[in-house]
Amino acid sequence: MTHSLETAFVPADIDCGDWSEIEPLTRELLERPLDTAERLERWLLDRSELESAISEAQANRYIAMTCDTESESKRRAFLQFVEEIEPKYKPIAFELDKRLIASPAVGQLDAKRYEVLVRDARRDVEMFREPNVPIEVELAKLDQQYQEICGAMTCEFAGQTRTLPQMARYLEETDRARREAAWRAIGDRRLQDAGRIDDIFDKMIAHRHQMARNAGYDNFRDYQHDRMRRFDYTPQDCFAFHESVEKLVVPLMRQLDRQRRGELGLDRLRPWDLAVDVKGRDPLRPFEGVDEFVQGTERIFQKMDRDLGAMFAALRKPECLDLDSRKGKAPGGYQYNRDRIRQPFIFMNAAGLHRDLITLLHEGGHAFHSMLCANDALLHYRHYPMEFAEVASMSMELLAHPFLEEFYDRDEANRARRQHLEGVIGILPWIATIDAFQQWLYTNPTHTRQQRTQMWRDLDRRFGHEIDWSGLDAYLDRGWQRQLHLFGVPFYYIEYGIAQIGALQMWVNYRRDAKQAVQKYQQGLALGGSRPLPELWATAGLAFDFGADRMSGLMREVESELTALPG
Repeated sequence: MTHSLETAFVPADIDCGDWSEIEPLTRELLERPLDTAERLERWLLDRSELESAISEAQANRYIAMTCDTESESKRRAFLQFVEEIEPKYKPIAFELDKRLIASPAVGQLDAKRYEVLVRDARRDVEMFREPNVPIEVELAKLDQQYQEICGAMTCEFAGQTRTLPQMARYLEETDRARREAAWRAIGDRRLQDAGRIDDIFDKMIAHRHQMARNAGYDNFRDYQHDRMRRFDYTPQDCFAFHESVEKLVVPLMRQLDRQRRGELGLDRLRPWDLAVDVKGRDPLRPFEGVDEFVQGTERIFQKMDRDLGAMFAALRKPECLDLDSRKGKAPGGYQYNRDRIRQPFIFMNAAGLHRDLITLLHEGGHAFHSMLCANDALLHYRHYPMEFAEVASMSMELLAHPFLEEFYDRDEANRARRQHLEGVIGILPWIATIDAFQQWLYTNPTHTRQQRTQMWRDLDRRFGHEIDWSGLDAYLDRGWQRQLHLFGVPFYYIEYGIAQIGALQMWVNYRRDAKQAVQKYQQGLALGGSRPLPELWATAGLAFDFGADRMSGLMREVESELTALPG
């Protein structure tokens, strides 16, 4: 089969916000004979083109809404799609999957080429329940409410109204009283809406449990693991990851906390003391404006690899980047691919922090993934498992280390490298916390808010920093509410931990042979989602292994590098 990129099936000017334009194409796909391999392959291409157009219509509406959560028209456009298009297409997608796996020609397809697509279609058919479609609509609406609440959060601080992402820079200041005031201002603002967010989350828990029961599962955890096509690991493997982090990473993180407390000359470390430089130096400020930010990031990618630099340069246009922080913009950052034109879009809330540089490097990695597999004719293979997608992004954070002088002088660059590696050590326990929290939430779906709070406190004792929370219980107890994945994409978080193990392997490989490591990185990404997860990792030169032995070796590498870096 040739991997041609075009078919004549979907009109170029189709409006996928109008079901009357989609419906005739779905009817044709439902009725077309699939009795030969040639016909089945053409059908797959035409289906891919239609689903690319539908996906892009949703992407455009989501991007518009998150860029401007205060726009009623953009909110309505997104909701219209969620309420009218998705519920109508999902049952049809289920019927199309059934047609695929029931086709007498499916066994005649190239086994290697179609292995993953057919395997995934079988799983989707097993998981689909029509009563769950309206529940998913309600969940999308609840998540939108959460996004709107968070997007509207601002603080009055230092005489100005600031977004919460903009407030983060004050947590790095050397004036401890000012840091505390900023931290409390952020926390107080979040607490104003904590009850509303609890209400939203309670409804989400109930809806998700019902979805699981509709599909014959005892709990949403098991249902979601299967629905997310986790063929290569289980919830038990997640528990093993938690234990490895608890034994091998948490002690190292808390050792760094004790060092921080000593260097700051404090008798106790408080939550507003985690981001400030221990030597009292001014916070790292890599850039002032977005143009400077983008130009410097492009130079980093250019020095890392000429092809990566060229790909990033191709994104330097308004339709591909929205990076500044402003009121009414949704929180967080993401890369979203427009599947029909095959063009990535990067969204973030830049406030002039080093963290912003890490975010753009990260989302740039996702964009490279989209661009490197863009020539695959099948939409299914232009999407890929999150456990590999996050390797693509996290690797860029680490491989950028030798080139940070594009933003800093030598001493600042070393500070940034140390800060990032310490951040890697800190994020793994947070990932374990969030995943363990979800494992408990959804296997105990009738829990009370008080029980939820107690579990969150228990997990902080198990995985948290060595800091003093006395007098701050209200802030600690709702700390989970800032993690947007809990709301919009449940159980999508352990992937970051698994992928961090892959990214650290990539970093080790790069330090030994930079050219070969980048070459394998691109080879792995070019496969998209066309092969099983362990094979994607292997093509990129990585072992799909996040057990204790692998974790131990990587932590030794990180600790060794931290020892070598100036303070």
